Amino acid sequence: MNRAVSVARMQLINKWTFLGIPALIIAASFALTFAIWLMIPDNVETRYSGASQAVVWYFLALGIQSLTYTFPFSQAMSVSRRTFYIGTTGLFAVAALAVSLLYYVLGRVEVATNGWGLNGQLYFLGWAADSPAAVQILFNFLVMLALYMTGFWFATVYKRWRATGMLVAWILIAMALVGLIGLTTWQGWWPQVGAWFAAQTPLTVSGWTALFCAALAVGSYLTLRRATP
Repeated sequence: MNRAVSVARMQLINKWTFLGIPALIIAASFALTFAIWLMIPDNVETRYSGASQAVVWYFLALGIQSLTYTFPFSQAMSVSRRTFYIGTTGLFAVAALAVSLLYYVLGRVEVATNGWGLNGQLYFLGWAADSPAAVQILFNFLVMLALYMTGFWFATVYKRWRATGMLVAWILIAMALVGLIGLTTWQGWWPQVGAWFAAQTPLTVSGWTALFCAALAVGSYLTLRRATP
């Protein structure tokens, strides 16, 4: 565990990439959104913005960078792949949880201030906004973690098999998607698929997302075991 914590500290050497940029994205998205809201006529009842999602998508880039930037250095320092994996994924799971808690607090402030005084919706927005606090936090946390693990998995594929592996991975993913769409169309399952999606709740989506994260976690770890710096 101490070694895993050391790996997390090693990741944080590059504070600008892993801490500074996410903080800047959060601050800039709010400032720009607020400025745009001020330009909107007063007769508009509610001002909406999805700019708060910007830092959520940055977790996809963090997954890629957290491996490509520091994995070669960790191997030069004789850090085992298992320790690197635990320390790195653990750090960004904590980061995702911290951002999820921050967004929940900002959502509460938004409601208390009547949308920052402009009846705006930036953080208290979306499908999960009316769910209990724990569900909101869990939902945001798992979405960010899923994006992070997706980026991390693709980075491990590239480290293991280079450009050829990436090309094959994308081809297989495309074939699987086209195959599912074709099968669904052939069997006439689209009404059932639409009904299934409509029946989902933030909590059930969180459960499916957790399964997706678990699959990516296993896949990325198995791939990383044989990856070369």
